Amino acid sequence: MEKTWGSNNNTAIPLTFNLCIRHNSFRRHLPRQMNVTSFDFSMDAMPLRQSSTTSIGRIKPELYKQKSVDAEEAREPVESCGKLSFSLRYDYEEQALVVRILKALDLPAKDFTGTSDPYVKIYLLPERKKKFQTRVHRKNLNPTFDEAFCFAVAYDELCNRKLHFSVYDFDRFTSHDMIGEVVVDNLFELSDLSREAVVWKDIHAATTESVDLGEIMYSLCYLPTAGRMTLTVIKCRNLKAMDITGSSDPYVKVYMVCAGRRLKKRKTTTKKSTLNPTYNEAIIFDIPPENVEQVSLSIMVMDYDRVGHNEVIGVCRAGPDAEGLGRDHWNEMLAYPRKPITHWHALGEWPERAASFESQGSCPSPKHSQTP
Repeated sequence: MEKTWGSNNNTAIPLTFNLCIRHNSFRRHLPRQMNVTSFDFSMDAMPLRQSSTTSIGRIKPELYKQKSVDAEEAREPVESCGKLSFSLRYDYEEQALVVRILKALDLPAKDFTGTSDPYVKIYLLPERKKKFQTRVHRKNLNPTFDEAFCFAVAYDELCNRKLHFSVYDFDRFTSHDMIGEVVVDNLFELSDLSREAVVWKDIHAATTESVDLGEIMYSLCYLPTAGRMTLTVIKCRNLKAMDITGSSDPYVKVYMVCAGRRLKKRKTTTKKSTLNPTYNEAIIFDIPPENVEQVSLSIMVMDYDRVGHNEVIGVCRAGPDAEGLGRDHWNEMLAYPRKPITHWHALGEWPERAASFESQGSCPSPKHSQTP
C-alpha cells in the first residue's frame, strides 16, 4: 500500500507527488546546460535503501575509514626548513605557560654569503597582540637560543590555545625574510605540563605568517532516498576577534553552489560577544541523487555588525571540487549515507572584503574581492 500524507481537508496526498514537487523546484535552479529535463524524480527512480553502494554511484565505502572528530587529518607534505627545539612547562603559582626556545638545526641560508641571521617570534594563539621574540644570532644556521618566555593563561584554557613559532632571517637594510613556522595544535601532546617537556618540531617553509582565523565543527548527512542533505553547524572555536571589544558576534552562512551559481542560502542565529559559539543548528538542502556530485557548499563564518557591513571571519568549502578535508568530508558523507559525519575544519581567509554578498548576482570566487 502506498504511503500518503494527510492534509487539513482530509485529502490524501501521495508521497511521490510531494517529492516530485520538491525536486522539480531544485531542477528549475540548475544551469540550462545540464540536461535536467531527463531527470525522473518519481519513487520508482529513487535508489533502493537495501544497498548503500547502489545509491551512491561511484563512491566505494571501503575506501573511507571513519575518523574521530578531533583526529589528525592527513596533510600534503610540506617543505621542511630545519628543526626547532623548545620546552613547555606550566607554572601553577604564576598561572603561566613557560616556553623555552632551546635551539634550531639545519636552517637554510638566506643571505648571499651562504648563511642566515635567525631569530624566533612566538605567539599563543588566538591572541596575537602579545608576542615574544628571541635575540638575533649572527651568521648561524644552528643557533642556540635558550630563552624563556611566560604567557599568562589559566590552565583550563590551554586546551583551546595553540603555540605559533615564526623563524626569521634578520636583514638590516630590507624587510626580514621568513624562514618558516612551527604550529603546536595540542599543548598536551607529550605531557600534562607539570614538568618541563622538550619538543622537536620540523620547521615548515612559509613566506608570510599564517593567519589563525579559528575553526568550525559541522556534520554532513545525506539521505539518498529522500534526496535531502543536512549540514549541522555544531560550534566554532578560537574565532578571530573582529570588534574593538576584542570579541565578535558570529553567525554561519551556507550557500549551495552548482556550476558557479548560488542556488540556495541558509544561515544560523547570531551568537553575541563570543569567539567560541555553540549552535547545534541543522541546515537542510534538497539535492537529488543525480545531482549530488554536481553541487558544493560554501560555508562562511560572519561577524554581525548592527551599524556597518557584516564582515567575513573565515570561510571553508565542502564538495567534490573542494580541496583537502573539504573533499574528503563530502566523500565520506556519500560513503556512509544516513549517518552524520563530523569534522573540525580550519577557516581560510576571504581576500579583501570589499562588496556585499547579498548585492551580487552570482556566487563570488575567492580570487575576487567580496564582502558579505
